[in-house]
Amino acid sequence: MWERMSYYGMRALLVLFMTASLQEEGLAFTVASATAIYGLYTGAVYFMGLPGGWIADRLLGGQKAVWYGGIIIMCGHIVLAIPSHSTFFIGLILVVLGTGLLKPNISAMVGQLYDDKDSRRDSGYTIYYMGINIGSLIGYGVCGWLAPNWGYHYAFGAAAIGMFIGLVQYRATTPKLEGASAEPTTSMSDKARKRSWSVIALFLIGLAGVTAATSMGVLIIDPVALAAYVAMAFTLIFIVYFGAIFFFGSLDSAEKKRMGALLLICVASACFWAGFEQAGSSLNLFGRDYTDRIVGSFEIPPAWFQSANSIFIILLSPFFAALWINLGKRMLDPSYGAKCAIGLIIMASGFIVMFFAAQLAASGLKVAPYWLVMTYFLHTVGELCLSPVALSAVSKLSPKRFAGQMMGVFVLTYSIGNVIAGLLAGNFDPSRLDEMPNLYLQISLFSIAVGIVVLLLSLKTRYWEKLAEKDHLDEPHPVSQQG
Repeated sequence: MWERMSYYGMRALLVLFMTASLQEEGLAFTVASATAIYGLYTGAVYFMGLPGGWIADRLLGGQKAVWYGGIIIMCGHIVLAIPSHSTFFIGLILVVLGTGLLKPNISAMVGQLYDDKDSRRDSGYTIYYMGINIGSLIGYGVCGWLAPNWGYHYAFGAAAIGMFIGLVQYRATTPKLEGASAEPTTSMSDKARKRSWSVIALFLIGLAGVTAATSMGVLIIDPVALAAYVAMAFTLIFIVYFGAIFFFGSLDSAEKKRMGALLLICVASACFWAGFEQAGSSLNLFGRDYTDRIVGSFEIPPAWFQSANSIFIILLSPFFAALWINLGKRMLDPSYGAKCAIGLIIMASGFIVMFFAAQLAASGLKVAPYWLVMTYFLHTVGELCLSPVALSAVSKLSPKRFAGQMMGVFVLTYSIGNVIAGLLAGNFDPSRLDEMPNLYLQISLFSIAVGIVVLLLSLKTRYWEKLAEKDHLDEPHPVSQQG
């Protein structure tokens, strides 16, 4: 819960802080630079979960990884709370590294509290998911209110206090975990362990050197160009890894066709998050600069609009769970690819709403808050169609001997989408307000086009998805996957 307060609090404030003027205690970055850095931050958070999971599996064990990850996150927010521009990126990097250690391993630890036959597993994950959403609401609410009323650095510091509370609670209740994830799951020789720690140390030293050189002005990095290269690198890693499993994984014909169905879902996922993650960037700026936030004598903090997503998820999740069950009973349950395509198209419709809202803003009017709320509603409906379904599809369509690796490859679509989202948001420059409606329309039309292609192709892959689901149900004790 407290780690998610950190993540969503940063998600709410980063772009606002970086684009705010120096008089407002901001960094006075251009929109393009600020949104590129935001995309790199959110993309890196997901990407670092891959080495974070590897470190837990082979070197530390999940319990220690979560503990040290929480400490690093707390230290990052303490650094961010310092009112100095030179330490901003140091704090940001610490939060990324800590989240990479904590996030994937705490999810896995919840599953390891139950054996395969324990009927309480799903209920345990429900409580865990509730904690995530409570944390997001606290992050939006507390950090979103502190920033305009007390200052951004107080908001960043509040997340450090929350993480400290979480660490105390975690340490106090560790005995109740009864050894779950206490030790690494993969044994290594002492030589391999020392070599691994040496590589990690070299990486951290190199990262510290680059950060120091950048802070002192010795090294100048263009965040927009860096984000473009990172997006290409993540995409290349995805293609190479996916292709290696497909062509060199000794897959049979059925497994290859299921991988083809999974590729459609991965494409839909990357495009979805490229649009959905406008919430923390272009939509966040729209809420601050072009939305009428006065209700009576109260001014709505711009970050609060993003909390609409968490509220809608809490309200709508039970209905979507019931919808898929009822459609399944009537033999009308859409395929995984179709559900993801529908989710992408519904998300895209939210940008049609923003097309009309941006036209009003371009005419010089402050638009009513319900435009943003309606957009977030449509984005949430799209998320509920795509996100949980995609995670389920990865667990069922992946070749069983590559299930863990394919989940890691799938997480790369989050990173790709987040970095691209930051690059797209850089085009929403206030000096080119008249171009904003067309930019939202272009995002919408492209997402709809991808959604339609995925939907049509999913008709060909439906049979293989059903066969994979049958094989999955035939297994004696399937292990739950959790993103």
